[in-house]
Amino acid sequence: MANDKYRLGAGVMLVNAHRHVWVGRRIDNKDEAWQMPQGGIDKGEEPLEGALRELEEETGIAPSLVEQVEGCPCLDLKYDLPETLQPHLWGGKYVGQRQHWYLMRFTGSDEDVNIATEHPEFSHWKWVEPQLLPELIVPFKRDMYRAIVDQFSRWL
Repeated sequence: MANDKYRLGAGVMLVNAHRHVWVGRRIDNKDEAWQMPQGGIDKGEEPLEGALRELEEETGIAPSLVEQVEGCPCLDLKYDLPETLQPHLWGGKYVGQRQHWYLMRFTGSDEDVNIATEHPEFSHWKWVEPQLLPELIVPFKRDMYRAIVDQFSRWL
């Protein structure tokens, strides 16, 4: 993957007892751009480990408060950045991101969520019905989000 034009990443579709999905509103976007916890995998890190790290870094939710339901390690889940963003993200090295996704059940309470992390990425958060996800996300990630919802639909 070292020569891949896509950065390797991981994400978590976190569902609560009502089968609603956690989303955060991006702090760095002027539009109402929401997303699930996701990000790059560090060198030497396993995808699941990266997904749990990203979840905790972005939401304050400890791995002990989630249970893995299903994983989707298929790397055809990807998005391309708009050409105007490519030179500005990740040092211009990548055109987008390929992601491993995991469906996880949240066993904590809303009080366990803390988006005021060391390096905050979200200004707000909420639980939404899964079918609403693609319309909440930035347009260039919508196809990937549709595929994630499809992949995990039997649990939603």
